[in-house]
Amino acid sequence: MEVITSIEEIQQLAHRLEKEGKKIGFVPTMGYLHNGHLSLIDLIRERSDILILSIFVNPTQFGVGEDLEKYPRDMERDLELCREKKVDYIFAPQTDDIYLQGASTYVSEEGVSQGLCGEARPTHFKGVTTICAKLFNLVRPAHIAVGQKDAQQVVVLKRMIRDLHFPIEVVIGPTLREPDGLAMSSRNSYLNDRQRQDALLIHKALQAGKLLVDEKGVRNVDRVKAELMTVLRSGSFVRINYAEVVDRENMKAEKEIELGRSMLVIAVWVDNIRLIDNILLG
Repeated sequence: MEVITSIEEIQQLAHRLEKEGKKIGFVPTMGYLHNGHLSLIDLIRERSDILILSIFVNPTQFGVGEDLEKYPRDMERDLELCREKKVDYIFAPQTDDIYLQGASTYVSEEGVSQGLCGEARPTHFKGVTTICAKLFNLVRPAHIAVGQKDAQQVVVLKRMIRDLHFPIEVVIGPTLREPDGLAMSSRNSYLNDRQRQDALLIHKALQAGKLLVDEKGVRNVDRVKAELMTVLRSGSFVRINYAEVVDRENMKAEKEIELGRSMLVIAVWVDNIRLIDNILLG
């Protein structure tokens, strides 16, 4: 496994692999890897000749007062996990190389990014699309792997890839969960025992909503949303950002539940820790 930090070097590598006809599989991450990330490596390997994983804590997707400075980092551990997974290349650039001094060009998706997390974090998706466009230009992947847990981000990236004609297939990995049901996330490391108990209400609420749909045949959106809210409000330290039923293709609020298309999405703060999760219906 080789670690690349230079822009010029990753460009040269991508150009060489392209000339050799190699298909690059790419997993973009902010590091502090967990089993969810590792499952994406397994998923993309099947489709790729060469596997590249990026580790870059992207400052432009953090808003004012968010957790950029304290976001968990452990490069040595990440590299060891990637060696065990036989990743071919790690791309770990410096911030000053990705965002040049005086840079004023950004990529902004202005449709599916607007509600939900885009409303709560107004600059977040602009940062995500900008860094991903940069990484796609540098790495030149044929396939990328992303996790279903970040459902709106997946939809935003798919829209950007379509609109900007990137020749990239998006492979979506299922949400992996801890034994207690909490969706795997690097931010779970922030939770103390008390906070974690409240965080578990997210999955409990999703399961309760899905139960209404699957076993009781409920298709009324308001009824299902009320169930989500009831479960979430039982937590002492939970502040609800949103609990919605949306179309999984465009993240728009649903008027009626449609199996195979509708999705339950939740975002909450547990004290000052923001967590998201979702579950597909049908």
